[in-house]
Amino acid sequence: MNLDLTGKTALVTGSTRGIGLATAIGLARMGAEVIVNGREQADVTEAMAKVRQAAPAVEVHSAAVDLGGAEGCAALTAQFPEVDILVNNLGIYEPKGFFDIEDSDWTRMFEVNVMSGVRLTRHYLKRMLDNKDWGRVVFVSSESGVFIPKEMVHYGFSKAAQLVVARGAAELTKATNVTVNSVMPGPTWVEMAPVRLAARAKGMGTTVDELVARTFSERRPASLLQRYAEPEEIANLICYVCSKASSATNGAALRADGGIVTNPF
Repeated sequence: MNLDLTGKTALVTGSTRGIGLATAIGLARMGAEVIVNGREQADVTEAMAKVRQAAPAVEVHSAAVDLGGAEGCAALTAQFPEVDILVNNLGIYEPKGFFDIEDSDWTRMFEVNVMSGVRLTRHYLKRMLDNKDWGRVVFVSSESGVFIPKEMVHYGFSKAAQLVVARGAAELTKATNVTVNSVMPGPTWVEMAPVRLAARAKGMGTTVDELVARTFSERRPASLLQRYAEPEEIANLICYVCSKASSATNGAALRADGGIVTNPF
């Protein structure tokens, strides 16, 4: 199995923590030159140090840019005009009752979770196809794009939109060595999970431990994993899809959801 990415350059958006950082580290260990992205330079610098520690021989670049709007995406593509691998990982997450979701909430969710990937894919995929050589685009969606959570419909909507965009973009890659795929994580224990759960537990008058247990007994009872995944477990699949070994995988929505989505197809 050829997992060597020596000579390839990878951009992972939102890669200062969580799944994004785990993916950046995984790709660096596979030999790829990695561009670390985040809004704050301090966070990017800290993440770059972690990538370098994991893969000392690999070159790591800084991209401290807010990709939640067109201006930031344009600045990034100007700084790094071409990449071989694009991982659209950037995303925001907001539990909110449907009747409380304002127009601005819908717009922000769409701009950050969907349009960042649209804008970057429009730029980088075009160049991958012009070269007709090799390229990988991966959208980090979610099982929430299929199993829409009632407590954050706007988030589920944005993740479903990513699946559609990825599949449509994949149609442009026929007879090339370029692929576009999606990966759908399930509940994942990222650095912000304790903070988010603490806030929700306070609002619900319960404890974090009780809320964690209820994640799989009430919110996601179909889970076969029955626990939160680690970021590295999700990154393993993303990194494989970015590799040369995944050459026959294209236009796919690949699940790393722990068995939450019960449809076998």
